[in-house]
Amino acid sequence: MHHILEVKSLENFRVWLKFSDGIEGTVDLSDIAGKGVFASWNDPKIFHAVFINPENHTVAWPDGIDLCPDSLYAEITGIDIASQMTHA
Repeated sequence: MHHILEVKSLENFRVWLKFSDGIEGTVDLSDIAGKGVFASWNDPKIFHAVFINPENHTVAWPDGIDLCPDSLYAEITGIDIASQMTHA
């Protein structure tokens, strides 16, 4: 599992992340914003309240949404999640 050290919300449903191995980058979440449980992000205050959940190290929001660090890492690096698991 990749550990997130920092997260910052950006405009247009993007988040900037920094991982413990030094990898950092921006993930565009606009394709899921406003859909299903992500509808709460239509309130900018909720989206910008992003934080790192200390219990499971996910990127999270106060309304109970969280995203897997490995998926976000794959998005930033372009590395397939399945190949990450075989090298873990």
